[in-house]
Formats: sequence, structure tokens, C-alpha cells
Amino acid sequence: MGAGRFITFEGGEGAGKSTQVARLAERLQAGGLDVVRTREPGGSPGAEEIRGLLVGGSEDRWSATAETLLLYAARSDHLDRLIRPALRRGAWVICDRFADSTRAYQGAGGDAPPSLVRDLERDVVGADSPDLTLVLDLGPEAGMQRVGARGEARSRFEARDPEFHARLRQAFLSIAVAEPHRCAVIDAAATPDEVAAAVWAVVEARLAP
Repeated sequence: MGAGRFITFEGGEGAGKSTQVARLAERLQAGGLDVVRTREPGGSPGAEEIRGLLVGGSEDRWSATAETLLLYAARSDHLDRLIRPALRRGAWVICDRFADSTRAYQGAGGDAPPSLVRDLERDVVGADSPDLTLVLDLGPEAGMQRVGARGEARSRFEARDPEFHARLRQAFLSIAVAEPHRCAVIDAAATPDEVAAAVWAVVEARLAP
């Protein structure tokens, strides 16, 4: 890879990832950096088509194993067509969700075989794992209240039961504990300005943009 950096935002529903992705991208761009903002599932034309299959429909449309396979088909295309080329040219890539979401949603939250999730991450992502992952931590109840306040139809994942969302939160925190060199946990219950300040403090300390 070139001089680019790869930053991902993770966390449960309603944690404010999209807002913070946008704010960080704007701040880095203001400093003169080439910044690519993207998301998962999606981020490339083919991956966006797969996203439509994943987020729409009934809660039981896909098994956790089928979701994992679809997500990694999308992730492979996203990496090849957008993320890797951007990093090679020296861009900073900021992604709303990545492989940790598959570990949490389909692994801990669902019943996808751990070996399947692990092997796909190894073979598809390989050495191109994020330089920094910011885990926006928010209690499931508060997160779902925020989702409800949007007034939009809920996705298949947002519509899952409270126990599912509790497992997600614990899974993200467990990932952060297991990989402290890559992950930082941010209190997402704070105001957007406070969260953005905490995010910037971590980015500045670890990646020195």
C-alpha cells in the first residue's frame, strides 16, 4: 500500500457512525488530505447491489451464514474496486462499517460458524485490515430510540429483538479489548460535538494526519 490510511467506524444501530464519518472526512479534507468516504455493505456498484439484498425484506430473509457469504462477496468487490486503489494512491479511506460488523452481526449476533467468518476475513481482507477502528459505543435502548426518532422504515437489522442488539454491543466491545492496537472505544452517548472531538483526539494521537 501507499501512504494512505484506512479508518473504520463500528458500533450498533443508532450510534451515530454516519455523522462521525462525515465530520472526520471533512476535517481531514480541510487539512489538505485526499479522503475517500465509503460504507458497507456497499461502496462499489456491485457491492451496492448486494446491499439491497441484505438490508431489505423480512428479518428472516437470509440465514446468518447466507448473510456472511453475501457480505464477503460485496466486501471483496469493495476492496478491489475502491479501497485498495485509493490506499495505493495515498488517500485516507474512511468506511462506515467493515469486517468487525460481520463478526458482530452474523457471528455473535447470529449463528454463522466462527470458522467461516474467520476464514473469509483472512482470505478476502488479508493484510488490508484497518489502521484504526473507532467503536462508537451506545446502549441498545438508546440506540433504538435514535433509530425510531428518524421516522424512517427500519432495516432488517434494526428490526431485530433487544437481545440481538445487546449481543452486538458486547461483541464490538470484546473486539476492541482483544485488539487494542487497532481499536478505540468512543462514548457515543455524548453530544455529536463531543464525540467528534474524541474521535479526532484518537486519530491525531495514533495516525498523526
